[in-house]
Amino acid sequence: MKYKITVFIVFLGLTLHSQTPQDSLPKGTTQLDEIVVSGTLKPVKRLENAVPVEIITSTFLKQNPTSNLVDALQNANGLRPQNNCNVCNTFDIRINGMEGAYTMVTIDGMPIVSALGTVYGLSGIPTSMIERIEVVKGPASSLYGSEAVAGLLNIITKKPENHKRFTGNFFTTSWWEHNVDLGYRLGSKKSGNGLLGVNYVHAQNRVDENRDNFTDVALQHRIALFGKWNFKRKSGKAFQWVSRYLYEDRWGGQMQWNSSFRGGDQVYGESIYTSRYEFLGLYELPTTEKIKLQYSWIGHNQNSVYGNSVYIAQQNIGFVQALWDKQIGNHSLLTGSAYRYQFYNDNTPATAQSNHMHIGSFFVQDDWTWSAKTGALLGMRYDYNSAHGSILTPRIAFKWKPASNAVMRFNLGTGFRVVNLFTEDHQALSGARDVILAESLRPETSYNANWNYLHKWSTTEAGTFVIEASTWLTYFTNRILPDYDTNPNAIIYKNLDGDMRMWGSGLQGDWISPFGITASLGFNLYRPTVRQEGREFQPLFAERYGANWSIAFTPRNSKWTLDYTGNLTGPMRLPLLGPLDPRREYSLPFSIQNIQLTYKGGHHFEIYGGVKNLLNWTPNRGNPFLIARANDPFDQNVQFDSNGMALPTPDNPFGLTFDPTYAYGPNQGIRGFIGIRFHWD
Repeated sequence: MKYKITVFIVFLGLTLHSQTPQDSLPKGTTQLDEIVVSGTLKPVKRLENAVPVEIITSTFLKQNPTSNLVDALQNANGLRPQNNCNVCNTFDIRINGMEGAYTMVTIDGMPIVSALGTVYGLSGIPTSMIERIEVVKGPASSLYGSEAVAGLLNIITKKPENHKRFTGNFFTTSWWEHNVDLGYRLGSKKSGNGLLGVNYVHAQNRVDENRDNFTDVALQHRIALFGKWNFKRKSGKAFQWVSRYLYEDRWGGQMQWNSSFRGGDQVYGESIYTSRYEFLGLYELPTTEKIKLQYSWIGHNQNSVYGNSVYIAQQNIGFVQALWDKQIGNHSLLTGSAYRYQFYNDNTPATAQSNHMHIGSFFVQDDWTWSAKTGALLGMRYDYNSAHGSILTPRIAFKWKPASNAVMRFNLGTGFRVVNLFTEDHQALSGARDVILAESLRPETSYNANWNYLHKWSTTEAGTFVIEASTWLTYFTNRILPDYDTNPNAIIYKNLDGDMRMWGSGLQGDWISPFGITASLGFNLYRPTVRQEGREFQPLFAERYGANWSIAFTPRNSKWTLDYTGNLTGPMRLPLLGPLDPRREYSLPFSIQNIQLTYKGGHHFEIYGGVKNLLNWTPNRGNPFLIARANDPFDQNVQFDSNGMALPTPDNPFGLTFDPTYAYGPNQGIRGFIGIRFHWD
């Protein structure tokens, strides 16, 4: 492995990017006047918006090239990829310490109404087609519904007319992971313009650096097709269609596993076949009033085995929404009505019969301008769920601009989430623990308060600075927390008999110098607390603090750019199998750092390369092992007492069963990478 990295570094010395200083901004630091849509579902300048919206530019995504947006967002402030499985290595994105199922993903403002959005919704869009990503932190359920409890990721793709005729991006790593992105612009002046994109990932190299006879990273074949078409209408009104298809064959397990062992009890493997399609649309009615229709149809089919446990599931979601945008004096009104149909079925006892759910919604929002410096946003949403009845989610926000280059905001809101356990929690399926549903799960409800202050200033000598500070509190009732503690051989799911609080505060600073340096630094403190039955404790997989940074340097009149990015994650509580389990109950702080050098060789191409995970950190540091009983994944040599508890024996001195749920960080150590981007106009 070290030899492979050395080869990569030597090659970098021969062909090593650059962008102009304006292009190499780490985030939207100078874009405070840019129009955003995510916070209010209508175009508003960032500094005029009552809801804080952070912009992540396409250049930021280039600073740490990855095969999916989940990994690309690891250095964004307040966002963290979470490894949900030590065997199959599925990830999602946490916002402000909250699980990925609480984050909604939209493409060009059109919602992917599925709690799997941050697992599969962030894969397969070529980064060359992404204009920016808008991030809203905090509940947005009053506008977006069930999944928008922690926040929102809105992926804004490029307008076809702004995209090059043909683009390509290829990179590979010293772990022999290969990624190909291709994009093509098509269309005509009469019918409109469109984009076609292909993403292909090939990773078939088995690596076992920690010597437990399990793959450190799941192997995969993935292909994703992306299409977008903007129809040209005489009226100039919008008509847009987006479609995406993803197929993934992923497996992880014992090093000697192959497909002939799939579903058997001889060699352990977790094999997941995923087929997912998405159709999203936007149509503006040909009326004098501003009325838009949004609609989507999403299908998700999964055929998977976890050892000798088979899980086959199908999910279909249909969605349609009408929006009416109306200006009346100093009131900017938005009203809407939505309908959502959800079908879900799997082969587990939890869904002995297929599940059909209908949700009807109505919402109204008033963006009320009091003066040039002050304003408020008031909103209310009503949902009727066929399984759970009526749900109200109000929202209120205040804005004050003490100066033209500063804004202070205060937001209050509520959120709700209807849980579909088996599509959202891979830990319920992986390993040998029994899954126990202690009750019929009710919708989760959250209450959130958020304060935010942003200030920008510039000097001729030092450049431009942006400082943003936030503090927030999220309070949950009916929260569903997997209980790993009551029974080490089971995961118990039920609504929390108590409450959960997530308090946090963050600080973000950005700097654009006049001499080729751009830098970004963010830091967040979290205090997650669960109160239940008279005791108070930290929930699992919730970190205490986090930091991120990025520095880019482009010498004047140079074709070279150097990027250094990194993040720091604080301790989190992890699931143990009992009092004798020798693994750490709390993880040690860890940092993932990357360096990249890019050379812009001409108008049509650039070559980049570098090293990921410079510190060679992996989660087995400070632990005797990660996967419990990796040598006996089917518990054939485990002895149990009359209550079903594992007994300590000479072969099993800690009284453990096979369990891969002790997962929290990426299992990949240091590795080199190299790639090339190119385009034709």
